[in-house]
Amino acid sequence: MTKPSVDKSAKKLTPKSIKAAKKIAAIKEKKIVSAAIKDTHMGGFVNFIREQGVVGLAVGLAIGTAAGDTVKKLVTAFIDPLVQLIVGSQQGLQSASFTVEIAGRRGEFLYGAFVSSLITLIAVAFVVYAIVHFLKLDKLDKKKD
Repeated sequence: MTKPSVDKSAKKLTPKSIKAAKKIAAIKEKKIVSAAIKDTHMGGFVNFIREQGVVGLAVGLAIGTAAGDTVKKLVTAFIDPLVQLIVGSQQGLQSASFTVEIAGRRGEFLYGAFVSSLITLIAVAFVVYAIVHFLKLDKLDKKKD
């Protein structure tokens, strides 16, 4: 029985060289797919989606909508009752007004609805800030160089 001849000039396959070969193959495949997409009519559209971050925008919009609804319910459940404890009823605040009369002409200023809306805005802004700050969500966003 004779031993099979082994080419000693051949390189050994190591985990690093296998990984590198896989990366090179993936890059080549990606370039082929990318070239195929560029050659079609959809290429411009696909480039637009990639360059403008449309997918990220869509995901952000979906999450933002759900978060907005959650914050609105949080404000309704917890902040509005606190405001009612401080200023009385919510309806009383909404209908608060004052009248000014000058030279026989009257003007009614409905400041209550504005104050109520301002309180809600500040409460919502604080809740959003607290969520972003305490969960450190602002660190997730990658800065562009």
